[in-house]
Amino acid sequence: MDLLTAMSISASGLTAQRARMNVVSSNLANVQTTQTPEGGPYRARSIVFMAKPVQEDFKAALAGKLNEGMRGVEVLGVIEDKEDFKEVYDPSHPDADERGVVLMPNVNVMEEMVDMLSATRAYEANVTAINAAKSMALKSLEIGK
Repeated sequence: MDLLTAMSISASGLTAQRARMNVVSSNLANVQTTQTPEGGPYRARSIVFMAKPVQEDFKAALAGKLNEGMRGVEVLGVIEDKEDFKEVYDPSHPDADERGVVLMPNVNVMEEMVDMLSATRAYEANVTAINAAKSMALKSLEIGK
């Protein structure tokens, strides 16, 4: 595996974690949203990742199977959480029904915060891997001097 492949894998991780952070941010921003354009409260969303093979050129494919099994990551999609909405008794709320119950989003703030921390750490790990590959490439150029 060459250094550019390592950087490519880490770059796919950066893209995936940025998308994950966007979904978490959306969930946290809408934790109190009781009305959406689709009708009803906001429904929490989750991101789905999929492993993707490392792209290699034809020459590398003929030379051997060095990159076989190497996988990057890509975003497959964003799905809505099917968990029931939370029922909160608040008769003064404009969206309360005749019983005084308001349907609130199914966003769990604690889970979202843990997901945000996990995405942040994964992003940092990918940045570190890219920096390590860059450092190795620079050191290999110094060998030729």
